[in-house]
Amino acid sequence: MTKSTEWGIEQFRSAVEGQFDFGDDKFPVTFDVAAAGGLQESLSLLRRFGDEILAQAHLHGAVLLRNTSAVSAEDFDAIVRSFSLPNFPYEQSLSNAVRKNRTERVFTANEAPSDARIYLHHEMAQTPIYHSKLLFFCEHPANHGGETPICRSDQLVNRLIRVERKFVHDCLEHGLRYSHTMPDQNDAQSGMGRSWRSTFRADTVEECEARMASLEYSGTWHEDGSLTVVTPVLPAVKELTDGRHVFFNQLIAAYSGFASRGQNPDDAIRFGNGKQLPESAVRTACEIAEELSFDIPWSQGDVAIVDNLIAMHGRRSFEGPRSILASLVA
Repeated sequence: MTKSTEWGIEQFRSAVEGQFDFGDDKFPVTFDVAAAGGLQESLSLLRRFGDEILAQAHLHGAVLLRNTSAVSAEDFDAIVRSFSLPNFPYEQSLSNAVRKNRTERVFTANEAPSDARIYLHHEMAQTPIYHSKLLFFCEHPANHGGETPICRSDQLVNRLIRVERKFVHDCLEHGLRYSHTMPDQNDAQSGMGRSWRSTFRADTVEECEARMASLEYSGTWHEDGSLTVVTPVLPAVKELTDGRHVFFNQLIAAYSGFASRGQNPDDAIRFGNGKQLPESAVRTACEIAEELSFDIPWSQGDVAIVDNLIAMHGRRSFEGPRSILASLVA
Protein backbone atom coordinates (compact mmCIF):
# COMPACT_ATOMS: atom_id res chain seq x y z
CA MET A 1 0.00 0.00 0.00
CA THR A 2 1.27 3.42 -0.85
CA LYS A 3 1.72 5.96 1.89
CA SER A 4 -1.08 8.10 0.49
CA THR A 5 -3.71 5.44 1.28
CA GLU A 6 -3.23 6.24 4.97
CA TRP A 7 -5.25 9.42 4.35
CA GLY A 8 -8.47 7.43 3.88
CA ILE A 9 -10.70 6.16 1.15
CA GLU A 10 -12.09 9.64 0.40
CA GLN A 11 -8.95 10.60 -1.48
CA PHE A 12 -10.01 8.12 -4.17
CA ARG A 13 -13.52 9.54 -4.60
CA SER A 14 -14.29 10.41 -8.19
CA ALA A 15 -17.21 11.32 -10.44
CA VAL A 16 -18.80 9.37 -13.26
CA GLU A 17 -20.89 10.74 -16.11
CA GLY A 18 -24.61 10.54 -15.43
CA GLN A 19 -24.16 10.17 -11.67
CA PHE A 20 -27.28 11.23 -9.73
CA ASP A 21 -27.08 14.04 -7.20
CA PHE A 22 -29.85 13.84 -4.61
CA GLY A 23 -28.75 16.96 -2.74
CA ASP A 24 -25.47 15.94 -1.13
CA ASP A 25 -26.32 12.31 -1.82
CA LYS A 26 -24.44 10.86 -4.83
CA PHE A 27 -25.58 7.72 -6.66
CA PRO A 28 -23.56 5.73 -7.17
CA VAL A 29 -20.69 6.74 -4.90
CA THR A 30 -17.60 6.23 -7.04
CA PHE A 31 -13.97 5.58 -6.10
CA ASP A 32 -11.15 5.32 -8.64
CA VAL A 33 -8.45 3.24 -6.96
CA ALA A 34 -5.94 3.34 -9.81
CA ALA A 35 -3.58 5.45 -7.68
CA ALA A 36 -3.42 2.69 -5.07
CA GLY A 37 -1.23 0.65 -7.41
CA GLY A 38 -1.90 -2.93 -8.54
CA LEU A 39 -4.33 -5.58 -7.39
CA GLN A 40 -2.55 -6.31 -4.10
CA GLU A 41 -2.60 -2.64 -3.19
CA SER A 42 -6.30 -2.47 -4.06
CA LEU A 43 -6.97 -5.48 -1.82
CA SER A 44 -5.10 -3.84 1.04
CA LEU A 45 -7.14 -0.69 0.54
CA LEU A 46 -10.42 -2.62 0.63
CA ARG A 47 -9.43 -4.61 3.70
CA ARG A 48 -8.59 -1.40 5.52
CA PHE A 49 -11.61 0.67 4.48
CA GLY A 50 -14.11 -2.11 3.74
CA ASP A 51 -16.50 -1.21 6.56
CA GLU A 52 -16.62 2.41 5.40
CA ILE A 53 -17.24 1.38 1.79
CA LEU A 54 -20.06 -0.97 2.81
CA ALA A 55 -21.61 1.76 4.96
CA GLN A 56 -21.53 4.09 1.94
CA ALA A 57 -23.22 1.41 -0.16
CA HIS A 58 -26.04 1.10 2.38
CA LEU A 59 -26.47 4.84 2.76
CA HIS A 60 -26.30 5.68 -0.94
CA GLY A 61 -27.43 2.41 -2.54
CA ALA A 62 -24.29 1.46 -4.46
CA VAL A 63 -20.55 2.00 -4.66
CA LEU A 64 -18.63 1.77 -7.92
CA LEU A 65 -14.94 0.89 -7.67
CA ARG A 66 -12.97 1.68 -10.83
CA ASN A 67 -9.53 0.47 -11.92
CA THR A 68 -9.10 -2.25 -9.29
CA SER A 69 -6.52 -4.07 -11.51
CA ALA A 70 -8.61 -7.26 -11.24
CA VAL A 71 -8.80 -9.24 -14.47
CA SER A 72 -10.15 -12.69 -13.55
CA ALA A 73 -12.76 -14.52 -11.49
CA GLU A 74 -10.02 -15.41 -9.02
CA ASP A 75 -9.08 -11.74 -8.63
CA PHE A 76 -12.72 -10.85 -8.04
CA ASP A 77 -12.99 -13.65 -5.49
CA ALA A 78 -10.08 -12.07 -3.61
CA ILE A 79 -11.84 -8.68 -3.69
CA VAL A 80 -15.04 -10.20 -2.30
CA ARG A 81 -13.12 -11.94 0.48
CA SER A 82 -11.35 -8.70 1.41
CA PHE A 83 -14.63 -7.45 2.92
CA SER A 84 -14.80 -10.44 5.31
CA LEU A 85 -18.52 -10.95 4.72
CA PRO A 86 -20.32 -14.31 4.94
CA ASN A 87 -20.94 -16.04 1.61
CA PHE A 88 -24.47 -16.53 0.28
CA PRO A 89 -24.03 -19.49 -2.10
CA TYR A 90 -26.00 -19.40 -5.34
CA GLU A 91 -26.93 -23.08 -5.12
CA GLN A 92 -28.60 -22.48 -1.75
CA SER A 93 -30.61 -19.53 -3.03
CA LEU A 94 -34.08 -19.50 -4.62
CA SER A 95 -32.91 -17.36 -7.54
CA ASN A 96 -34.81 -17.90 -10.81
CA ALA A 97 -31.73 -17.25 -12.95
CA VAL A 98 -29.44 -19.88 -14.43
CA ARG A 99 -25.86 -19.20 -13.36
CA LYS A 100 -22.52 -20.97 -13.48
CA ASN A 101 -20.03 -20.95 -10.63
CA ARG A 102 -16.53 -19.79 -11.51
CA THR A 103 -15.14 -20.04 -7.96
CA GLU A 104 -16.68 -20.92 -4.63
CA ARG A 105 -17.96 -17.36 -4.22
CA VAL A 106 -18.16 -16.11 -7.80
CA PHE A 107 -20.61 -17.01 -10.56
CA THR A 108 -21.90 -15.64 -13.86
CA ALA A 109 -24.49 -12.91 -13.36
CA ASN A 110 -27.04 -14.43 -15.76
CA GLU A 111 -26.87 -16.89 -18.65
CA ALA A 112 -29.79 -15.33 -20.55
CA PRO A 113 -29.14 -14.49 -24.26
CA SER A 114 -27.63 -11.12 -25.09
CA ASP A 115 -30.84 -9.78 -26.65
CA ALA A 116 -32.82 -10.46 -23.49
CA ARG A 117 -33.37 -7.43 -21.28
CA ILE A 118 -33.41 -8.08 -17.54
CA TYR A 119 -35.70 -5.57 -15.85
CA LEU A 120 -35.06 -3.78 -12.58
CA HIS A 121 -35.48 -5.87 -9.44
CA HIS A 122 -34.21 -6.46 -5.94
CA GLU A 123 -32.35 -9.76 -6.04
CA MET A 124 -34.53 -12.59 -4.73
CA ALA A 125 -37.21 -10.22 -3.40
CA GLN A 126 -39.69 -12.67 -4.94
CA THR A 127 -38.55 -15.27 -2.38
CA PRO A 128 -38.58 -15.43 1.42
CA ILE A 129 -34.78 -15.82 1.45
CA TYR A 130 -32.62 -12.96 0.18
CA HIS A 131 -29.20 -11.50 0.79
CA SER A 132 -27.99 -8.11 1.96
CA LYS A 133 -25.54 -7.13 -0.78
CA LEU A 134 -24.32 -8.26 -4.15
CA LEU A 135 -21.08 -7.46 -5.89
CA PHE A 136 -20.60 -7.30 -9.66
CA PHE A 137 -17.30 -7.47 -11.55
CA CYS A 138 -16.55 -6.64 -15.16
CA GLU A 139 -14.29 -9.34 -16.56
CA HIS A 140 -15.02 -8.29 -20.13
CA PRO A 141 -17.34 -5.44 -21.25
CA ALA A 142 -19.67 -5.88 -24.21
CA ASN A 143 -18.84 -4.35 -27.58
CA HIS A 144 -22.09 -2.38 -27.34
CA GLY A 145 -24.68 -2.10 -24.58
CA GLY A 146 -24.69 -4.49 -21.65
CA GLU A 147 -24.82 -1.79 -18.98
CA THR A 148 -26.18 -2.70 -15.55
CA PRO A 149 -28.92 -0.21 -14.64
CA ILE A 150 -29.27 0.49 -10.92
CA CYS A 151 -32.07 2.44 -9.24
CA ARG A 152 -32.53 3.65 -5.67
CA SER A 153 -35.75 2.22 -4.27
CA ASP A 154 -36.05 4.77 -1.50
CA GLN A 155 -36.01 7.58 -4.07
CA LEU A 156 -38.55 5.65 -6.15
CA VAL A 157 -40.95 5.40 -3.19
CA ASN A 158 -40.53 9.12 -2.48
CA ARG A 159 -41.49 9.95 -6.06
CA LEU A 160 -44.22 7.34 -6.36
CA ILE A 161 -46.07 8.32 -3.21
CA ARG A 162 -46.64 11.82 -4.62
CA VAL A 163 -48.58 10.52 -7.61
CA GLU A 164 -49.80 7.03 -6.57
CA ARG A 165 -50.27 7.25 -2.81
CA LYS A 166 -53.03 4.60 -2.67
CA PHE A 167 -50.92 2.17 -4.68
CA VAL A 168 -47.98 2.59 -2.29
CA HIS A 169 -50.35 2.16 0.66
CA ASP A 170 -51.82 -1.04 -0.84
CA CYS A 171 -48.31 -2.38 -1.53
CA LEU A 172 -47.35 -1.75 2.08
CA GLU A 173 -50.57 -3.21 3.50
CA HIS A 174 -51.14 -6.24 1.29
CA GLY A 175 -47.73 -7.27 -0.01
CA LEU A 176 -47.36 -9.38 -3.14
CA ARG A 177 -47.62 -12.97 -4.31
CA TYR A 178 -45.53 -14.15 -7.26
CA SER A 179 -46.25 -17.01 -9.65
CA HIS A 180 -43.63 -18.59 -11.86
CA THR A 181 -43.32 -21.76 -13.92
CA MET A 182 -40.07 -23.63 -13.43
CA PRO A 183 -38.89 -26.12 -16.06
CA ASP A 184 -37.88 -29.67 -15.24
CA GLN A 185 -34.32 -28.90 -16.42
CA ASN A 186 -32.39 -25.62 -16.51
CA ASP A 187 -33.19 -23.42 -19.51
CA ALA A 188 -30.27 -21.05 -20.08
CA GLN A 189 -32.20 -19.31 -22.89
CA SER A 190 -34.45 -17.67 -20.32
CA GLY A 191 -33.58 -15.04 -17.74
CA MET A 192 -35.79 -17.02 -15.33
CA GLY A 193 -34.97 -20.51 -16.55
CA ARG A 194 -33.71 -22.22 -13.41
CA SER A 195 -35.34 -25.61 -12.91
CA TRP A 196 -37.37 -26.65 -9.87
CA ARG A 197 -34.76 -29.35 -9.24
CA SER A 198 -32.00 -26.76 -8.92
CA THR A 199 -34.12 -24.11 -7.18
CA PHE A 200 -35.41 -26.41 -4.44
CA ARG A 201 -32.34 -28.69 -4.42
CA ALA A 202 -34.58 -31.69 -5.04
CA ASP A 203 -34.10 -34.85 -7.10
CA THR A 204 -37.69 -36.02 -6.82
CA VAL A 205 -41.18 -34.56 -6.79
CA GLU A 206 -41.56 -35.64 -3.16
CA GLU A 207 -38.40 -33.82 -2.10
CA CYS A 208 -39.50 -30.72 -4.01
CA GLU A 209 -42.93 -30.68 -2.38
CA ALA A 210 -41.42 -31.08 1.10
CA ARG A 211 -39.07 -28.16 0.44
CA MET A 212 -41.91 -26.01 -0.89
CA ALA A 213 -44.05 -26.79 2.14
CA SER A 214 -41.28 -25.65 4.47
CA LEU A 215 -41.19 -22.32 2.59
CA GLU A 216 -45.01 -22.01 2.41
CA TYR A 217 -45.04 -22.27 -1.39
CA SER A 218 -47.89 -23.93 -3.27
CA GLY A 219 -47.48 -25.58 -6.67
CA THR A 220 -49.13 -27.18 -9.68
CA TRP A 221 -47.39 -29.89 -11.71
CA HIS A 222 -47.68 -30.10 -15.49
CA GLU A 223 -47.44 -33.00 -17.93
CA ASP A 224 -44.09 -31.83 -19.30
CA GLY A 225 -42.55 -32.03 -15.81
CA SER A 226 -42.57 -28.28 -15.19
CA LEU A 227 -43.92 -26.78 -11.99
CA THR A 228 -45.89 -23.57 -11.46
CA VAL A 229 -45.26 -22.19 -7.98
CA VAL A 230 -47.02 -19.49 -5.98
CA THR A 231 -45.08 -17.82 -3.20
CA PRO A 232 -46.35 -16.86 0.23
CA VAL A 233 -47.23 -13.19 0.70
CA LEU A 234 -44.00 -11.19 0.52
CA PRO A 235 -43.21 -7.50 1.11
CA ALA A 236 -43.75 -4.94 -1.62
CA VAL A 237 -42.60 -1.93 0.39
CA LYS A 238 -40.25 -2.37 3.35
CA GLU A 239 -39.48 0.03 6.16
CA LEU A 240 -35.80 -0.10 7.10
CA THR A 241 -34.36 0.37 10.56
CA ASP A 242 -33.27 3.91 9.66
CA GLY A 243 -36.87 4.86 8.79
CA ARG A 244 -36.49 4.78 5.02
CA HIS A 245 -39.12 3.03 2.91
CA VAL A 246 -37.95 1.07 -0.12
CA PHE A 247 -39.79 -0.49 -3.07
CA PHE A 248 -38.42 -3.92 -2.16
CA ASN A 249 -39.95 -6.33 -4.66
CA GLN A 250 -39.69 -7.79 -8.14
CA LEU A 251 -42.83 -6.06 -9.36
CA ILE A 252 -41.19 -4.22 -12.24
CA ALA A 253 -39.28 -7.29 -13.46
CA ALA A 254 -42.25 -9.64 -13.15
CA TYR A 255 -44.77 -7.25 -14.68
CA SER A 256 -42.56 -5.92 -17.47
CA GLY A 257 -41.08 -9.32 -18.30
CA PHE A 258 -44.47 -10.94 -18.83
CA ALA A 259 -45.89 -7.95 -20.69
CA SER A 260 -42.88 -7.83 -23.03
CA ARG A 261 -43.55 -11.46 -24.02
CA GLY A 262 -47.21 -10.76 -24.74
CA GLN A 263 -48.41 -12.61 -21.65
CA ASN A 264 -50.78 -11.45 -18.94
CA PRO A 265 -48.74 -9.84 -16.13
CA ASP A 266 -51.49 -10.79 -13.68
CA ASP A 267 -50.38 -14.40 -14.14
CA ALA A 268 -47.03 -13.46 -12.60
CA ILE A 269 -47.85 -11.09 -9.76
CA ARG A 270 -50.81 -9.94 -7.66
CA PHE A 271 -51.42 -8.29 -4.35
CA GLY A 272 -51.22 -10.61 -1.38
CA ASN A 273 -55.02 -10.53 -1.08
CA GLY A 274 -55.35 -11.88 -4.63
CA LYS A 275 -56.44 -8.64 -6.27
CA GLN A 276 -54.89 -7.50 -9.54
CA LEU A 277 -52.38 -4.68 -9.59
CA PRO A 278 -53.59 -1.39 -11.09
CA GLU A 279 -51.95 -1.24 -14.50
CA SER A 280 -51.63 2.54 -14.62
CA ALA A 281 -49.88 2.69 -11.23
CA VAL A 282 -47.48 -0.11 -12.18
CA ARG A 283 -46.62 1.64 -15.43
CA THR A 284 -45.99 4.84 -13.50
CA ALA A 285 -43.64 2.96 -11.16
CA CYS A 286 -41.80 1.51 -14.16
CA GLU A 287 -41.45 4.94 -15.78
CA ILE A 288 -40.16 6.62 -12.63
CA ALA A 289 -37.71 3.78 -12.00
CA GLU A 290 -36.35 4.18 -15.50
CA GLU A 291 -35.94 7.93 -14.96
CA LEU A 292 -34.00 7.23 -11.75
CA SER A 293 -31.77 4.54 -13.28
CA PHE A 294 -28.03 4.94 -13.64
CA ASP A 295 -26.42 2.66 -16.22
CA ILE A 296 -23.07 1.36 -15.00
CA PRO A 297 -20.65 1.94 -17.93
CA TRP A 298 -18.52 -1.17 -17.46
CA SER A 299 -14.77 -1.26 -18.03
CA GLN A 300 -12.58 -4.24 -17.24
CA GLY A 301 -11.72 -4.35 -13.54
CA ASP A 302 -14.72 -2.34 -12.36
CA VAL A 303 -16.51 -3.62 -9.26
CA ALA A 304 -19.97 -2.50 -8.14
CA ILE A 305 -21.21 -3.07 -4.60
CA VAL A 306 -25.01 -2.90 -4.58
CA ASP A 307 -26.93 -2.86 -1.31
CA ASN A 308 -29.83 -5.18 -2.09
CA LEU A 309 -32.15 -3.45 0.39
CA ILE A 310 -31.63 -0.01 -1.16
CA ALA A 311 -31.03 -0.40 -4.89
CA MET A 312 -32.55 -2.44 -7.71
CA HIS A 313 -30.53 -3.62 -10.66
CA GLY A 314 -31.07 -5.08 -14.13
CA ARG A 315 -29.25 -5.67 -17.42
CA ARG A 316 -29.42 -3.94 -20.78
CA SER A 317 -29.26 -6.04 -23.94
CA PHE A 318 -25.86 -6.10 -25.63
CA GLU A 319 -23.76 -7.07 -28.63
CA GLY A 320 -20.50 -8.99 -28.62
CA PRO A 321 -18.94 -11.04 -25.81
CA ARG A 322 -19.69 -9.81 -22.30
CA SER A 323 -18.67 -11.26 -18.95
CA ILE A 324 -20.07 -9.74 -15.77
CA LEU A 325 -19.55 -11.89 -12.69
CA ALA A 326 -21.41 -11.70 -9.41
CA SER A 327 -21.12 -12.67 -5.77
CA LEU A 328 -23.76 -12.60 -3.03
CA VAL A 329 -23.12 -11.92 0.64
CA ALA A 330 -25.48 -12.61 3.52
